[in-house]
Amino acid sequence: MSVDYIEYEDYTPDNDTELNLTTPGPVLFSRSTSSLTSVLVGVNILTSVVGLGGNFLVIWICGWKMKRSVISVWYISLAVSNFLFCCCLPLEVFYMLTVHWPFGLLLCKLTSSALFLNMYSSVFLLVLICADRCLMVSFPVWSHNHRSVSKAVVLVLLLWLLSAFLTLPSLIYRQTKVHGSVTQCYTDYRLHSRHQVVALTRFIWGFLLPFLAIVVCCSVLALKLRRLTLRSKKPYKVMSALICSFFFCWVPYHTFVLLELDYQNHSLDLLKNGLKVGATLAAVNSFVSPFLYVFIGNDFKQTLKRSLASRIEEAMAEDLRTGALNHSRSKSMEIT
Repeated sequence: MSVDYIEYEDYTPDNDTELNLTTPGPVLFSRSTSSLTSVLVGVNILTSVVGLGGNFLVIWICGWKMKRSVISVWYISLAVSNFLFCCCLPLEVFYMLTVHWPFGLLLCKLTSSALFLNMYSSVFLLVLICADRCLMVSFPVWSHNHRSVSKAVVLVLLLWLLSAFLTLPSLIYRQTKVHGSVTQCYTDYRLHSRHQVVALTRFIWGFLLPFLAIVVCCSVLALKLRRLTLRSKKPYKVMSALICSFFFCWVPYHTFVLLELDYQNHSLDLLKNGLKVGATLAAVNSFVSPFLYVFIGNDFKQTLKRSLASRIEEAMAEDLRTGALNHSRSKSMEIT
């Protein structure tokens, strides 16, 4: 939801072409723009409400109702990332509706940073989950001897530190400006070169490099799983669905951010609306994960007959059983 709203007149040499994505003061929307805003506001409200409840439930089940494991650490961290973002989303919904930011500079910086912190931490966690699965299948004995909850926690902490570091530009360049009775929350890069560096950094670290790492891990997994006969492949379906949902939700945003770097050769209305839609789809990713834990690989009617909590616990338990199955297979291989 937190689009990188920019005032290009601060550094563009051509002031006749100005992309000001948040026009302060009274705004006259076209019927199509107004309709789009209404749809996006509705989607974001749904994302916030469902995301808060769903991710809190995942945190509660994995954190207090289940035995702590490496896999539960990954999923708790992913749910925490989504939950924190959903906490900030109502402020952005208010800003989209009113085009006025009454919450101050600190919250302006934090709400904008929440989306990018969620982006980095989520995609890095997906890389960890894929790499962990790959090691479990490819090197089951080594994985059993070296995987531990404490090491997983350390990796997650390092991941969050890296994500926070990469989110710093949003904290630095996000500013507020008063226009009469209206306050604007926007991104002030001052120089177009800074905007280019930040946008490319987000694309490379938040999308391209993780995508390549995940493709490699998934390719190795696919080759290994062909040779193994697993009783349940549901954990791998959950992992695949998490990856697909993340990239489908984030591809539009990164596409329009890259197009925005050459904004003089594109329609400003297209970029403005495209960034809004892309950011909203990115926000949707925050409430998709809990449903994937519950519904992937199961008959929908059967799922409805069970409680949500028990279904999440069952989905996570299958992860543990699969890990144990891999370990037992590795032991038999050692004996033979």
